[in-house]
Amino acid sequence: MTRPVRISVGAGSPEGANSAYLLPERGVVVDPGPPSEEAWTALRAGIRGAGLDVGAVDHVFVTHWHADHTGLAPRLARAADATVHMHARDAPFVASYERTRTARLQRDAAALRRWGVPETTVEAVVDGDTPSPLPAETAVERHDDGDRVAGGRLLHTPGHTAGHAAVAFDGHLFVGDCLLPTYTPNVGGSDTRLSNPLAAYLASLESLERRLGTCEFHPGHGASLDLPRRIEQIRVHHEERTRRVSDRVAARGRATPWEVAGDLFGDLAGLHVKFGAGEAAAHLAFLHDAGYVTRRDGERAVYEHRRPYEGGGERSA
Repeated sequence: MTRPVRISVGAGSPEGANSAYLLPERGVVVDPGPPSEEAWTALRAGIRGAGLDVGAVDHVFVTHWHADHTGLAPRLARAADATVHMHARDAPFVASYERTRTARLQRDAAALRRWGVPETTVEAVVDGDTPSPLPAETAVERHDDGDRVAGGRLLHTPGHTAGHAAVAFDGHLFVGDCLLPTYTPNVGGSDTRLSNPLAAYLASLESLERRLGTCEFHPGHGASLDLPRRIEQIRVHHEERTRRVSDRVAARGRATPWEVAGDLFGDLAGLHVKFGAGEAAAHLAFLHDAGYVTRRDGERAVYEHRRPYEGGGERSA
């Protein structure tokens, strides 16, 4: 297989524009990009620049359900008469977008309340969640870990989302947002379905790490990754944050995720409410399952200090 073609699509993020990838010989596009006219124009231009017509695309693989990755998948599939592929856990966010979005908003609101976020703030977050211009329904082929996908192989890498997946083709591994060049992918707030998202994410890092030396990694934003240095940086980041979360609970005696998020990040508004509270909740769940804090479950989850965090758990999760 010739080298994949990276196509920069979308308005960008702190990491840079989304990276769509074209595998010309296989007729595959990975993560086509957000649902904007700008991104659609860039995607088509990139495909034409590789010497192909859009109709030559047979398969569209999407690493996870976030709109900046899924947004153009239905449109590209219709234009090319192509098949959309996703892990089964994330596929409903495209396959039945309207119904799944409604359920997600309800689930997110319930999670925010459980984390101790004030009701007025919960309502503001839900009201500010803008719908994406996706069809109500799209045909999606659903896959599990290890499945063959258009000649590649899927690797389930949960954490950032429950159904996040990487896909490998001939020594090239497309990792979506599981690994990013400079930012640490959010866990907890980016998908409220996981009970211990940090543990899941750290296990996914280990899965990717086993591919070092056998695959070239391609991120969902930016052009390259400094491996294995980047993996170690992310582990250190989570080790330090877990320790800070543990210290804040010890200082307070007991705390909700929202209180810990305020200690860590200060005032939060908009989408940062879900990301900040979710990040704190993810680290608290990790500490709870490892026996460092206890949890009282009621209308709000309240964590109590049990013993000092000893560190090192980020390698064995």
